Amino acid sequence: MSVPHEKQAVVCVFCGAAAGNSPNHLEAARALAHELHKQKVHLVYGGGTVGIMGELARTLVSLSGPNAVHGIIPRALVEIEEGYKNTPDTKSDVPDAKNNTGKSAERVVASSVHESDYGIVTVVPDMHTRKRLMAQKVLDGGEGSGFVALAGGFGTVEELMEMTTWNQLGIHKAGIVLLNINGYWDGLLQWVQTSVKEGFVSRGNAGILAEATKVEDVLRMLREYRISSDRLALNWGQE
Repeated sequence: MSVPHEKQAVVCVFCGAAAGNSPNHLEAARALAHELHKQKVHLVYGGGTVGIMGELARTLVSLSGPNAVHGIIPRALVEIEEGYKNTPDTKSDVPDAKNNTGKSAERVVASSVHESDYGIVTVVPDMHTRKRLMAQKVLDGGEGSGFVALAGGFGTVEELMEMTTWNQLGIHKAGIVLLNINGYWDGLLQWVQTSVKEGFVSRGNAGILAEATKVEDVLRMLREYRISSDRLALNWGQE
């Protein structure tokens, strides 16, 4: 009797395109890559080649190979991203947003440079397609799939909070973990508690965002994640 094939866990990491002022953030990215490698977890991220993004992807590719990493990046960012500048015909590889929607908007960049350094890269027409596709990769993954936020700026917070809102609304039930290095996420966690106190977030939904202070706890927390009893039981046709 054949053993059913188990789906590989997929973790989407939101993080900065900058390295930050403390070396601890890059160290955390490298350490997380090692954990993903050891536990054979597939990485989905925003396709950046510099900063924390680039360090995370490059480290995991060096350990697990290019198929372990899937970067998803909008066309506009490809044109300014350092790691894509020397890729021949990158612009012609990108689909026309006017003629492509949904899944048909995907296009894999056939570049040996990026496949070897940063994994497989998909170029999409816009930010909305990027986020939808990253989320779908997680939802299609096996047990322990979820979202992780390392240090980052406005874009990281925006992506993180959208997935948090989707969890609250019942669109998905994947875990969300903040890797809180150097107290980076203390302000956000304090805001959540203030929102509970002021009556804007329920006490149950405050736990949608889980906090890890050690890299080695992140994947375990995703596997053990339990959804909030206060999340809305709405039918979005997603689960």
